[in-house]
Amino acid sequence: MHIISSNNSIVQCPKCNSTNIYKFGKDLNGLQKYQCQCCKRQFTLLSKHTSPKYHSCPICGRSTFLYHDYKFYSNFRCGDKKCNHSFNVIKYAHVPCSSSDDIIGKTAFKRMRHSPRIIISALRLYFLHHASTRQVASFLYQEFNISVSHVSIASWVTKFAPLFNDIFLRLSPSLNLNSDEWHADETVISIKGVKHYIWFIIDSETRFIIGYHLTPYRDHSQAYILFNNACRFGNASTIVTDRLASYNEAANRFFKNHIRVKSFTDDISNNLIESFNGSFKDFYRTKKGFKSFNSANNIIFMFVYFYNFVRKHSSLNGLTPAQVAGAKYTEFSRINWLLI
Repeated sequence: MHIISSNNSIVQCPKCNSTNIYKFGKDLNGLQKYQCQCCKRQFTLLSKHTSPKYHSCPICGRSTFLYHDYKFYSNFRCGDKKCNHSFNVIKYAHVPCSSSDDIIGKTAFKRMRHSPRIIISALRLYFLHHASTRQVASFLYQEFNISVSHVSIASWVTKFAPLFNDIFLRLSPSLNLNSDEWHADETVISIKGVKHYIWFIIDSETRFIIGYHLTPYRDHSQAYILFNNACRFGNASTIVTDRLASYNEAANRFFKNHIRVKSFTDDISNNLIESFNGSFKDFYRTKKGFKSFNSANNIIFMFVYFYNFVRKHSSLNGLTPAQVAGAKYTEFSRINWLLI
């Protein structure tokens, strides 16, 4: 017989008054649960009016217990050992912002020694043609007879990310990113020798990179953050991912359908986002890693911005993804916002 005491009193089963009690996990409020070994009754020390209500098993309809409490969902298991069914219940809690919302730097070209045209030309060479900072400095000297240190160009690459983020936020209301299908995938980079993951999500119709999230983790919480950030700009009925289990719960919450690509022979593939990852990897290899999280986050945002708004795609008939998505701006705004 196993006797448990609580607050100097012996715990008894409310059904059969047995003292042969074992601890049986925690409830939704974190209170200790007990199970009677005689009648198998599960209970807490609170009354039935104040104790939380558990979800019934969807298979057999019997009571369940909280098996594991995650950040964005809870995992329950059936109390019947013969059934032993496991299911998840989503928590509609606040999801943190993605790293793409945490951009720091300058929001204007004020007090800069060089003109905005020179700076934007340097950025175009860096992000569209994968040139190094020394190659960009050499080009500016040969073409414009302007001497710029490669260190200054390296600071431009990260410094003006908030400026372009403001441009994106101004144009985002005119973008139509509602689609039948989005694709998501993650790729690996190195920051100070530490492995980090970039989660990308792309629209299949416009080729527009809807969002990204930089994090050292690869769990389900990061998928929640990625999808929550992307759904601010549009909606899709289907999300296509690889077989990573971290996508499952987040995909069930934000999308109606979830397609997990198992092999290259499937009718629906994830080649679209894999192709973008290849383009990013080509750009990343020339950088030989990043020195800090903030600089990596800013550079990734700038790469995505130039991919969406500046780079013309042959698969889109020479248009940018933003133009295909319906970005509306006048000729004056195009020049003023440096969409050249």
